[in-house]
Amino acid sequence: MAKQSRGLIAYHMGVTTLTLGSVLNVILLLLRIGDYGLELKIANGLLLVFAVDYVIRLGITKNRKIFLIQSAFDLLGIIPLHPVFAFFRLARLVRLIRFHHLFWRLGLSGKWTQAYHRFIYQTGFIYLFSISVVIIVISAFLFSLTEKQSLANALWWAITTATTVGYGDETPHTAFGKIIASFLMVGGIGFIGLLTSTISDFVASRTEQATTNQEAQQQADLDRLLTKIDTLTTKVDHLQTQVDRLTPAKKNKHQKRPRPKS
Repeated sequence: MAKQSRGLIAYHMGVTTLTLGSVLNVILLLLRIGDYGLELKIANGLLLVFAVDYVIRLGITKNRKIFLIQSAFDLLGIIPLHPVFAFFRLARLVRLIRFHHLFWRLGLSGKWTQAYHRFIYQTGFIYLFSISVVIIVISAFLFSLTEKQSLANALWWAITTATTVGYGDETPHTAFGKIIASFLMVGGIGFIGLLTSTISDFVASRTEQATTNQEAQQQADLDRLLTKIDTLTTKVDHLQTQVDRLTPAKKNKHQKRPRPKS
């Protein structure tokens, strides 16, 4: 068991190193810093490593449905359409942090991870986002084939079309390309609209919940203050009653004292 635990930790450390290395390599690749050819080979090699890792994990998992849902960003991270998809691999680091309870070990609150899990899964964000990316990727791939464009240009066209930006620098010229664009306009815009509304609803609900919690806390503090005031008032009334009882007794005592003889 100890060997298995050490092996798992070593595997996760290796995944973390490769993930950070792949992201750094993509940044250098996009900024054209260093040897572009070497960085492109490294990016392709890491893509192959992560693809093999994904297939192996999919094969040995007991519940593939749960795996596909939780590893949706891992799948996006091995799309060979553009090196920028490597940034999706960072989501795996978040899962590793939650798996090893690093926030708890460092004495940090787990509210952030709970909010992350609630936003990604409970709101359906992961499903809408995955479907939107799939529509964009498939449309870009087909556009690249029909319009004889590079994958990078096709992906740029698909993103600008799906987000209704439409710069017009890349446009379909063939009939099949226009059909692809039509499907992308209807399906992509619809899902991206749902994606945007999901984010807006989540932010609004969190704001409303925070406001409600603050008002509830203020009301609770006010109730405790009123309770203390009532308790203090009762004690003061009781003390006043005792003082009122002692005052006549003192007067009678003074009256019964014999007067000194002259």
